[in-house]
Amino acid sequence: MLAAITIRNFAIIDELEVEFDRGMTVLSGETGAGKSILVDALNLILGDRADADAVREGADRADISARFGLDDAPAAREWLAAHELDEDDECVIRRVVAREGRSRSWVNGTPMPVRELRALGETLVDIHGQHAHQSLLKRAHQRRLLDEYGEHETARVAVRDAYEALRATRAEIARIEQVDDAGDMRVDLLRYQVDELAALDLGEHEIEALEAEHKRLASAERLIGEGQRALALLFEAEEGAATDQLGGAERLLHELAAIDAGFEPIAELTTSARIQTQEAAETLRQHIDTLDIDPQRFHEVEQRLASIQDLARKHHCNAAELPGITQRLGAELAELEGAGERLAELKATAERQAAAYAEAAAELSAARREAAGRLGTAITDIIRTLGMPEGTFEVRVTPDAMDRPAATGTDEIDFLIAANPGQSARPLERVASGGELSRVSLAIEVVAASRTRVPTLVFDEVDTGIGGGVAEIVGRQLRALGDAGQSLCVTHLPQVAAQAEHHLHVAKQVDAGQTATRISTLDPDARIEEIARMLGGVELTAQTRAHATDMIERAARA
Repeated sequence: MLAAITIRNFAIIDELEVEFDRGMTVLSGETGAGKSILVDALNLILGDRADADAVREGADRADISARFGLDDAPAAREWLAAHELDEDDECVIRRVVAREGRSRSWVNGTPMPVRELRALGETLVDIHGQHAHQSLLKRAHQRRLLDEYGEHETARVAVRDAYEALRATRAEIARIEQVDDAGDMRVDLLRYQVDELAALDLGEHEIEALEAEHKRLASAERLIGEGQRALALLFEAEEGAATDQLGGAERLLHELAAIDAGFEPIAELTTSARIQTQEAAETLRQHIDTLDIDPQRFHEVEQRLASIQDLARKHHCNAAELPGITQRLGAELAELEGAGERLAELKATAERQAAAYAEAAAELSAARREAAGRLGTAITDIIRTLGMPEGTFEVRVTPDAMDRPAATGTDEIDFLIAANPGQSARPLERVASGGELSRVSLAIEVVAASRTRVPTLVFDEVDTGIGGGVAEIVGRQLRALGDAGQSLCVTHLPQVAAQAEHHLHVAKQVDAGQTATRISTLDPDARIEEIARMLGGVELTAQTRAHATDMIERAARA
């Protein structure tokens, strides 16, 4: 659950720290005091898009952190363990938004991308906003609500995967079937290119070998001439050959070593140098013998390199890339030449995939129809307590008239309502008034929240558009949700506020020309004063306070 939130320089909040408890906590205050700003800050912590306008006027950055207890958050524990951040029984999330709009996030002190923050946030908090009814009229949203209520994730994923496999196969069939006369011309071109590359028969590492040989043949005269001169200097010169010079030095040093032992190692080194020089001369002689001035071979190598370069220019590539191009063009040719056989295989695969999709979609449809009945009954039960005693809510699951496969299945989902006796159920957007739509939305939010495994539920003025005894029932519904964990409710209704176990008051304060929001925890006396204020009237009377006291006491006894 949410244990505490600390906010600095966010919107009109300069510095604020609020602690929360289990059960139902209500936040109330005058319009514009900043009640929903706390929800906005929580949304930001949970991965909402950062906005530079959220930074308080005159500040460089907004800094928000929240501390969550994990006793009732197994999904969050699993996420933290997967990211090696499960150090204790708490999770601390911090997010900083700079004046220019950049933001940074941390989870338990470790930097975290916003997309990961959203994934973690979904395991910790479920926020129900005051404008939820606006999306309630959209079919995609209705389908999502039904699937979430029915817990159809496995069936839905099976349909999606089957659809994607079928879609990919059909796309491949369409691509192959588009091969027409132009495609035949492509086959002819590929055959010519593949044959030309095959005739070249470029071997592995052949280009490097040819270039080395070309360089050697081009310099053959120099290699032979200067090699022979080096051989003469080492061994064959009549006077002054290196081996002769070393031999003379060797004999002289051995004579000196007989007199002074210090010359012995020098004589041995000289002997080694003479032997190595003789070996070098012999190796040089053998290598020179292998060299040959061969104009014919030089011409052949030049021609071979020219052929390779010409073909590389045709394909607009480096010569070294020709083997890869040969392989790619050969594969494309094989694919096109085998298109008929491939097409037959793909069509057979598509038939199997279509059958698999139909089976998965039928299972999802059956699950949706079963869940639709339960969801319709659950919402009907609630709206009848919300001032629509004869109202009937229905979730209709209809097969798509065109039987077109889709990633979401083959069903059309419609939320229908009959608000009054004798009326047939009709789509929400064609029947419900603003007040009725708000009540239906609230009923759906309550039902959806009752199915969630998220420990903290936040309701931001979802009671808009209702009042009187209906508001009291709404408050009881929200309190019941808090009994299983934690619910936070932003409200302007005293009937809802009276149901809370904890009451926070939000107020706007002006100090030195700067506006700031303050939140305080109300004690029993202050709570009576606040609910009396919410009941209305410029001046609070004893009667108003008595009414507030009675509401709180009745809620506690319920």
